[in-house]
Amino acid sequence: MLTLRKKIGLPHVYTIAFMLIILAAIMTWVIPSGQFDHKMVSTAAGEREVAIAGTYHQIDKVDADGNDMRQSFADILMAPTRGIQDASDVVAFVLLIGGAFALVNKTNAINAGMSRVIKKMKGKDILIIPVAMILFSVGGTTFGMSEEALPFYTIFIPIIMGLGYDSMTAFMVVFLGPQMGYIGSTVNPFNVLISQGIANISGNPQLWFRFIQYVIFTAIGIIWVMRYARKVKKNPASSITYQDDIIKRKDFSVMESDAAEIPFTLRQKLVLIVFACGMGIIVWGLITKGWYMDEISMVFLGIGLLSGIVGGLTEKEMAEEFVKGMSEFVYAAVIIGVARGILVVADGGMIVDTILNSLANLLAGVPVAVFTTLMYLAQGLLSLLVPSSSGLSALTIPVMAPLTDLMGVNPEAAVTALCISNQTINTISPTAGMTVAGLAVARISFPQWWKTCWKFMIVVILLGIGFTAISGMLPMA
Repeated sequence: MLTLRKKIGLPHVYTIAFMLIILAAIMTWVIPSGQFDHKMVSTAAGEREVAIAGTYHQIDKVDADGNDMRQSFADILMAPTRGIQDASDVVAFVLLIGGAFALVNKTNAINAGMSRVIKKMKGKDILIIPVAMILFSVGGTTFGMSEEALPFYTIFIPIIMGLGYDSMTAFMVVFLGPQMGYIGSTVNPFNVLISQGIANISGNPQLWFRFIQYVIFTAIGIIWVMRYARKVKKNPASSITYQDDIIKRKDFSVMESDAAEIPFTLRQKLVLIVFACGMGIIVWGLITKGWYMDEISMVFLGIGLLSGIVGGLTEKEMAEEFVKGMSEFVYAAVIIGVARGILVVADGGMIVDTILNSLANLLAGVPVAVFTTLMYLAQGLLSLLVPSSSGLSALTIPVMAPLTDLMGVNPEAAVTALCISNQTINTISPTAGMTVAGLAVARISFPQWWKTCWKFMIVVILLGIGFTAISGMLPMA
């Protein structure tokens, strides 16, 4: 007998991204095209082109040269290609680190080293969660760690699962660690410093308040993950990824925590030394030299090649493992570009500034607490279109900061709203490339992630609204 009741699930993430591309194209036919005048300003992160508040003007859908802003069926089909091209630096980064870490993993040095550490912890393996998340969060709050965390999924998934937890726990350790730090940014150049520079705020006057936010966000993230981890370890069948993890344990070569200790050879020790030195070089470069993906890719490739050499791999083994590693990251790399296609279509129709202008006008003339809350929500909504914190800053702060001045609100509220709201939405958004990539590497679906995190995210959103209001009410420096 056929049943009429069928479980309704969300579409595949590629389907969701393509549906949003279509929606953005439709919006280019409905929403007027327009733009702000722009100028170059000097910020803490360098020269930036910013919109000039009050200069928004509509433009014809068809310009004098006959160029039609309305996105066609052809534009929709070209959006994924253009998105991949637009996000080529991130796509290349993801593929390269996939290959590099395949070389490291082939030596089995990390599993052997962690096996030794786990054996010595003697029942205190739960401490891996707070220690790792604190280290990740420091990266998020200082140099905007995001893409840089991607290689750690393949490292932590077998480790965390080997301790008796599930793949969701492993994903949350690597994902929420830097995310909570990013949400509670203190000196992150990609949101705090850029936004303050555009808003003409010097000296990071609310740094002390931002540090409080960082501590609170990181603490609640750790507490939540540890509570979830304890529940899953006590009752493995309660895990939302329980059935999936049966396959993952084989695919990720998970070693059970009570398994015999893996021999830890001199070659493996040398590989870990190479890895640790490489990570140290990356942190040094990010903090002191302003490195980004090209330089980080350079170091990761160096780590992979040198690890293969000292780990005793042959030339053929290194080449084959590198290709295999990249192939495992293709899904994650391509979806980043496809998601970027949404913004490509919106930009092509020149509707982004129109949306920004309309939302900015709605925020004028309301009480401070309402104003900061609406500003926070507006930044969250716009983050679906512009996941990049630096990109969103360049687009919105030139409008939001003058609005805070007109309202008699501390302009730091505009910065706080952007920092917290943008990354909070990116934590659950199918348009946020690194969220999609992390879930793809961990082989966790969006429905599984949303079902797991929705209560926690409500707490984060409410805290963000409160912090934004306080930021706006604090006296100006």
